[in-house]
Amino acid sequence: MGQRIKLRRKELKISQTELAELIDVSNNHMSNIENAKTKPSMDNFIKLCEVLKVTPDYLLLGSIHINNIPLEIYDKLRLCSKDDLKLANSIIELLVKRNHSQWNSNNFI
Repeated sequence: MGQRIKLRRKELKISQTELAELIDVSNNHMSNIENAKTKPSMDNFIKLCEVLKVTPDYLLLGSIHINNIPLEIYDKLRLCSKDDLKLANSIIELLVKRNHSQWNSNNFI
């Protein structure tokens, strides 16, 4: 879990000190978590998930998919603004409609 925390922190360009401050622990404690010398409390675990914008299963299990969505897509969406998410949703709706109409035309001809 510590390696995944460190990797995600670096992906988000957050220093270890900044992450420690964001979840309200000492830098030394954060270092121990990342180096698997200690485990975060449940409250700190939840804070880590929120700050790092990941799901608990990612930190615990290292799953690379969230509901069959590649983690890299999920992560990028989590970093988008509300307006960008609305645009992404519109694009996804168009893809679903296109795929649905192709499926119907292929199966009912």
